[in-house]
Amino acid sequence: MRIEPILISERSLNGIFLSTKLNGTIQDLDAEIERHPFDEGEILQQEVRRTAGKSVRFKLGTIFVKDDFLLTAMSKFDSSNRANLTMPEYLEFLINFWDRVNKVYAQRSVVAPIFGSGITRIRGHRNISDEDLLKIMLWTFRISEMRFKYPARLTIVVHESKINQVNFLDLKTLRNGV
Repeated sequence: MRIEPILISERSLNGIFLSTKLNGTIQDLDAEIERHPFDEGEILQQEVRRTAGKSVRFKLGTIFVKDDFLLTAMSKFDSSNRANLTMPEYLEFLINFWDRVNKVYAQRSVVAPIFGSGITRIRGHRNISDEDLLKIMLWTFRISEMRFKYPARLTIVVHESKINQVNFLDLKTLRNGV
C-alpha cells in the first residue's frame, strides 16, 4: 500500500505498519477509528485545524487495537506536522499507555519498540540515548499498575542497528532499584 510520505515516513514504524501490515486501506482504517467507541477523555478535540493530517486529537497513550497491533497516540504535532513531545509529555504517554494496555490487552503478551527512538523529537532532549529511553520505559512500566500474569509478558524490541548502544548488563542491575 502506498502511504503519503509527507506526513508519515515510509521508514518509520507507522509507515512500515501502513505499507506492509495493514489489511485494507488507510481510508478503511480511518473510518474504523472514527466509529470506535473511545473511553471518555480519550478524544481531546474534534475538528482540529491543521494544514494536513487527521482532524481528531487524542490523549497521549490512547490505544486502538487493529489486527493484534496496538496503534497509539504517542506524540503531538507542531505547525510543520513534525511529531514531538516534551519529557513530561513522554512520561505521560508511557504511564497512560501502560494503563491502556492493561485495559485493552490484559492477559496477552505485548511486544513494543523503544518508544521515541525513531523520528519522534523529545524537545530539550535531542541527544537522549536509546538506552535512556529504554530505562524510562522500564521504570514507568514498573511503577504503573500494569502487571502481566503468566504466560503473558512484555518484550521490548531493540533494532539491530542500535543493539550496541544499549548496556544490557546495566539494565539488569537496575532491576534491583525502584
